[in-house]
Amino acid sequence: MAKYQFRVEVAPQYLPEQSAPGQGIHSFAYTITITNTGDVPAQLISRHWVITDANGQLEEVKGLGVVGQQPLLKPGEAFQYTSGCRLRTATGSMHGSYFCVAEDGERFEVPIPLFALEDGSRRVLH
Repeated sequence: MAKYQFRVEVAPQYLPEQSAPGQGIHSFAYTITITNTGDVPAQLISRHWVITDANGQLEEVKGLGVVGQQPLLKPGEAFQYTSGCRLRTATGSMHGSYFCVAEDGERFEVPIPLFALEDGSRRVLH
């Protein structure tokens, strides 16, 4: 097991009640579960997101913590939160990273894997 390691799981969903496709507003929520799978307690300090819509329009978001918190996770502990974003298109993607500091002072990055944002009503059935 790696000494400094977090696992990131993402569950995205489309929010039709907060969207107005005719006006180019597509709202999405994503629930993220961060689990400390390493050997050392560590704190999530900041986030960096890269959000891309179907037209290739890119937006970067950087900030402290997640949903106003900077959780300290002991080995085996998890933290879950839900946040969201809006796109001008019905599909897009997100990926990024978390910057963390372990209890022993070690700094490390945790990659957030690429995940798709899709308006489920726009899927084509064959």
